[in-house]
Amino acid sequence: MDLNQITIPSLDVEKATEFYKTLGLHLIVDAIPRYVRFECPDGNSTFSIHKVDTLPKGDGITIYFEDDNLDNLVSKLQKKGISFTQLPEDQSYLWREARLQGLDGNNIILFHAGKNRKNPPWRIN
Repeated sequence: MDLNQITIPSLDVEKATEFYKTLGLHLIVDAIPRYVRFECPDGNSTFSIHKVDTLPKGDGITIYFEDDNLDNLVSKLQKKGISFTQLPEDQSYLWREARLQGLDGNNIILFHAGKNRKNPPWRIN
């Protein structure tokens, strides 16, 4: 089994599309105003956004995007006007993370985990 895509809700798909293009995702399906789909720059996963009239209640969705050059990516995105709630920081679980929020309040974590992504020292077999 392989993960195909994650789909998130948005009140304004057009604005959300520009935001995620700024993050570096490549638009492959454009059915604005109701749906878009992106390819991630690395790997085989895709990411889509669909139009909703109201957003889900609660803490929202958390989306993780990994990049081998996290600090460089964050610097580039800041120059493009992207604001972060947390700049790159080493975490106790051995990932380096930066945090921001999407236009619809979704939590976005840009991270680098290297071998610890799937194989931390505490992994069970």
